[in-house]
Amino acid sequence: MLSVILPSYNEEKMIETAAKTISDILCDADIAHELLFVDDGSRDKTWAEIQRVSEFNSHVVGIHFSRNFGKEAAMFAGLEQARGDCCVVLDCDLQHPPEKIVEMYRLWEQGYEVVEGIKEDRGQESGLYRFAANSFYGIISWATGLNMASSSDFKLLDRKVVDTLNQMPERNVFFRALSFWVGFKRAEVSYRVQERTAGESKWSTRSLIRYAINNIGSFSSAPLHIITILGIVMLIIAVVFSVVALVQKLTGAALGGFTTVILLLLFASSLIMISLGIIGYYIARIYEEIKGRPRYIISRICGREETK
Repeated sequence: MLSVILPSYNEEKMIETAAKTISDILCDADIAHELLFVDDGSRDKTWAEIQRVSEFNSHVVGIHFSRNFGKEAAMFAGLEQARGDCCVVLDCDLQHPPEKIVEMYRLWEQGYEVVEGIKEDRGQESGLYRFAANSFYGIISWATGLNMASSSDFKLLDRKVVDTLNQMPERNVFFRALSFWVGFKRAEVSYRVQERTAGESKWSTRSLIRYAINNIGSFSSAPLHIITILGIVMLIIAVVFSVVALVQKLTGAALGGFTTVILLLLFASSLIMISLGIIGYYIARIYEEIKGRPRYIISRICGREETK
């Protein structure tokens, strides 16, 4: 059986459309499946829609969080609740084309354990958004050593891959990078990002920046190494200015005055504060991990026999 995981946040207009579209495609392809809609603490009628659709669509299972825990938590909740021999994760807004699920499934039948959805383009996005996204993927690829330039959350995972991810105890997770990190036999399926048929994107510029910072911090220690690089840069600058000051002293030339000293102090102080901020951020991440709180809290489940 195939489990399709659909993180859902304020998607009341898309629940029925997504369930019908995906079920029709998979039924036509004769693929046994379940659809797991994970309501990430939505503030609209998303959960009510999931419950309603589950009453007449036997493939639909609803998972409701006690509050908003974020998309990463929703994806992992779906993976932990999935019963299929393989799982596909895709967006509830259907910007990930559901017809590609069949192509992914056929590759899985051939023995591939991870089938990546690779973007051919990013759809109709602003130039600024496209630049920000490319910058983020460039940074995360550099920080992790994994080429994630065209990757997405849209992918198929074999049961052994799902079990491996579920066994990882860390609280702050980055699904896209972890699915690269675990390895296994891989294949790729290219797709074009579709336009929304209803609703609007829930990602603001602020939330995207926070998402990027959290994911870089949760999966890589590269920012900590930047502190060492900045320290080396400061050391080189200090040596250069020390040599200049010593030469001026020995030759009897006048020193440059307070302007240079003030600029050096401001520059050094800024680097120190930035370094302390980066260290403090990682200490906060360690604190979050040590507390050991669950990634999410499920308050209700609908659509399964034992829950009715």
